[in-house]
Amino acid sequence: MAKDPLVIVEGLQKLFPLAVGILSGEKHYIHAVDEVTFSIAEGESLALVGESGSGKTTTGKLLVKLTDPTGGHIKMRLNGDHVDIAHLKGKETKRFRRQVQMIFQDPYESLNPRRTVFDTIAEPLVVQGVGELQDRELRVADLLELVGLSPAKTFLFRFPHELSGGQRQRVAIARALIVEPAFVVADEPTSMLDVSIRTGIMQLMQDLAARLDVTYLYITHDLAVARYMSNRLAVMYLGKIVEIGEMEDLLHNPLHPYTKALLSAVPVPDPTIHRTAPNILGSIAKPIDPEPICRFYERCPIRESICAENLHPPLEDKGAGHRVACYLV
Repeated sequence: MAKDPLVIVEGLQKLFPLAVGILSGEKHYIHAVDEVTFSIAEGESLALVGESGSGKTTTGKLLVKLTDPTGGHIKMRLNGDHVDIAHLKGKETKRFRRQVQMIFQDPYESLNPRRTVFDTIAEPLVVQGVGELQDRELRVADLLELVGLSPAKTFLFRFPHELSGGQRQRVAIARALIVEPAFVVADEPTSMLDVSIRTGIMQLMQDLAARLDVTYLYITHDLAVARYMSNRLAVMYLGKIVEIGEMEDLLHNPLHPYTKALLSAVPVPDPTIHRTAPNILGSIAKPIDPEPICRFYERCPIRESICAENLHPPLEDKGAGHRVACYLV
């Protein structure tokens, strides 16, 4: 039986205004996220993939309310009811922060160098008014053991510069999970780490998700990481989701030409296999005042007149929840 959605995103849009010309008076906008719709079930992990500049990180920041949307809705189930987080104010926002957290990409930048490990992890408890000092110390110590920083007492009062990159990211994970959130956005949490420790961090996040009943939005540009971490996959291009579905179904049966190009670019560990270059043109365009037609039109190898004569195609269900935004598939 399918679980109810924890997160429902409908027509989400984020536009960033550019400087207005003094003489012309024209306004221009970067369409970072444009009419994005998806949902994430409780206990599920959805991977969001795409090239740099496709809008992945902005989508994540919108879901944790680090920036406000220009349009659309983000509905999250808080205390049993779906609430549009764009309208939360004051104490409601504070309660929301306890339910939703974010793990950032760079553990060297996301930790305050002047704060100890204990201060960093305990800060959300202090802000939320949870427990006394002794209770917080015990709670932080238990979580440090859980994320693999053991014995905890040797890490509690260290500073970030005394930790390796993998240890810093484990601290960042602990900070996100200390308030026991229901939903976590992980923005490429392993991309800045050595290859040798990435698998350990990914396994840790999976174990914690199962143990603490956490739902993830996992942002990455690496399809191998997405497959390892998530149940479902959403492919984003220039502010739009162009394909979404169950992980294995989408990887074995990609329908959108952009998804096919991404998969064809994945390295194969066999020197005897020779692969042709992805069959697309140019590179990702600037998302400034894009034409209302298909965002992938200029690079698409199968484009036809219908693509240039109509608005960007909607996501259509091709069976089993596999949805694609393309007129030709």
